[in-house]
Amino acid sequence: MSKDRNSVLVVDDDLGMLRAVKRLLRQHDYEPILFSSAQAFKSHTDFENAACVILDINLNDGSGIELRQGLKAAGVSVPVIYITGNETPAVRDAALGSGCVAFLTKPFSAQELIEPLKRVVGHPKSGDAL
Repeated sequence: MSKDRNSVLVVDDDLGMLRAVKRLLRQHDYEPILFSSAQAFKSHTDFENAACVILDINLNDGSGIELRQGLKAAGVSVPVIYITGNETPAVRDAALGSGCVAFLTKPFSAQELIEPLKRVVGHPKSGDAL
């Protein structure tokens, strides 16, 4: 399989959620790269092969929205899907205002996560022969 823009960066400080999203992405032939903190994500520099970033909004050491703004400021234009367990109108407005392809409230279904990913990335195996 081609590695061309197949990796999905996932930032969430809930290790159970990270594991669940990792399994789901692998089932759909994406390559998850996991970060359990804002700080760990900030040290990542290879966005060239990133198809999308799945960002938790409320991290123990920062804000997913601030991480998104940092990417924009650095000229990184990778699509973002926000996930949150604490949705409020202010959080939703800030997230949507920062630019995202989806805003999901935990718990969300597999389809709710995979559908927007397929829209922005396409399916990695489409056209690939086995």
